[in-house]
Amino acid sequence: MRWVQEYGPPGLVFAALLAGWEVFVRLADLPPYILPSPALVLETLVTDRATLFPALLTTLKITLGALAAAVLGGGGLAILFSQWKWIERSFLPVAIVLQVTPIVAIAPLLLIYLEPSSAVLVCAFLVAFFPILSNTALGLASTDRNLVDLFQLYRASRWRTLLLLRLPAALPYFLGGLRIGGGLALIGAIVAELAAGAAGQGAGLAFRILEAGYRLNIPRMFAALTLLSLTGIAIFAVLSVLSAYLLGRWHESAMSAER
Repeated sequence: MRWVQEYGPPGLVFAALLAGWEVFVRLADLPPYILPSPALVLETLVTDRATLFPALLTTLKITLGALAAAVLGGGGLAILFSQWKWIERSFLPVAIVLQVTPIVAIAPLLLIYLEPSSAVLVCAFLVAFFPILSNTALGLASTDRNLVDLFQLYRASRWRTLLLLRLPAALPYFLGGLRIGGGLALIGAIVAELAAGAAGQGAGLAFRILEAGYRLNIPRMFAALTLLSLTGIAIFAVLSVLSAYLLGRWHESAMSAER
């Protein structure tokens, strides 16, 4: 019952939008190369699955690989920032420069020095890296000062304080950055694929979208965009479930969501 109350209204609105789209296309008698109907997009998903789903797997592999690297790199560097301030003062400006530089400008440069698949992976990593780094560093720095003093009173070592106090306190911040980074990794992979223009058997969904546009195969383009949207929603949903599981009933954010 609670699931229906929470997700029922958005589902009804989305269904109404799809129905309105379908009715509009049919009443206006629009050709598919102008605006395909939702039914035709769904049909294209089925008929072109041999082309679209391998491309989706390629893009998803790059996205998850970049996200895993961002978790290791961003989380590890945030821990180093919290332990040694000179490392933070030395490397944080570099991370900020990489974050504020548009990935579209970086991708062609990476393609000069790296293979297209590696360049795409690095681009997706750079986009997802900074949110995880900044959120985790913020969480580590936001640990209750009184609890830190208590650990010092009991002569706990720096690493023991980190393991038992700072990391649990930073977990909600890290998970928030992870949810942001998951969607950005997918965006970075798509942008880098567009810049790389990699074709052939290992092409991702971005190339399939470009290919469909060149051929005026608009239903396939909409089908590929639908797959990308569903993939982004799935990544966010999985990370949200992971966040709820890890936070459980001990953190205020999880407790408020259950009320």
